[in-house]
Amino acid sequence: MHDILFSIFPNEKFIDLGLLQYGWERCEPAHMYGPAARNHYLFHYIISGTGSLMAQNKKGETITYNIRSGQGFLLFPGQISTYIADEKTPWEYAWLEFDGLKVKEMLEISGFSLDQPVYHAVSKEFRDTMMTEMLYIANHSNETPFHLIGHLYLFLDALTRSMSTIHMNKAGKMSDYYIQESINYMEQNFPYEISIEDIASHCGINRSYFGKIFHASVGKSPQEFLISYRMMKAAELLKMTDFSIADIGNAVGYPNQLHFSRAFKNVYGVSPKNWRNQHK
Repeated sequence: MHDILFSIFPNEKFIDLGLLQYGWERCEPAHMYGPAARNHYLFHYIISGTGSLMAQNKKGETITYNIRSGQGFLLFPGQISTYIADEKTPWEYAWLEFDGLKVKEMLEISGFSLDQPVYHAVSKEFRDTMMTEMLYIANHSNETPFHLIGHLYLFLDALTRSMSTIHMNKAGKMSDYYIQESINYMEQNFPYEISIEDIASHCGINRSYFGKIFHASVGKSPQEFLISYRMMKAAELLKMTDFSIADIGNAVGYPNQLHFSRAFKNVYGVSPKNWRNQHK
């Protein structure tokens, strides 16, 4: 018996986290998809049954994974993969295809990578919550885009909290306070010419100590975080407005257009103009 729910999300204006398509399927024996590559992230959660995933790792080698109920798998943009349901006990699964400016960071926190695409949960409670959110989205395609995006955030929260590879920093309360204060300062002042010394001074701590605790907690230096945040805001303006490249660069703290274009390309791999053409 083959049953399927499939929906395409009707709105592409969500920048940080967007939904592309989603659904649920009870597969036929030996049902196969691929080999193919996706343009966005695609996550499957296996509700029942077994099957196999063949997917490229970082080196371009094809690795085979046996995946059963209670597990899942994440496919990355551009990654060539094939997945096949078992002949005797085929999969029943739910899936979500999504993308956005903050998705890569969210998934890295969860521990996913091209070398680790299989979902393993250590918390049954959060795993069940994640599955509930996926099935809710699959069964409520008539709800508003904001409503569905809200449940997509709840799905990602449960996904992250359910995994065994979560990297959560347990620093002391004062260092947590400094990190939050520094991020707030950067988010409020990113259009202006601010230095790491300015941020550390705002928190009332030494620059060297600030850099150390920030990197330990966030996984990148304060300078890297500030650049990433500025480029994320630049991408929003490129997609949602008709402002010139120079005006957008100036709006995110880069009065020199050449410096802005170089920084943007370092983060996104293409120039601001080409990124706009691809996403407008």
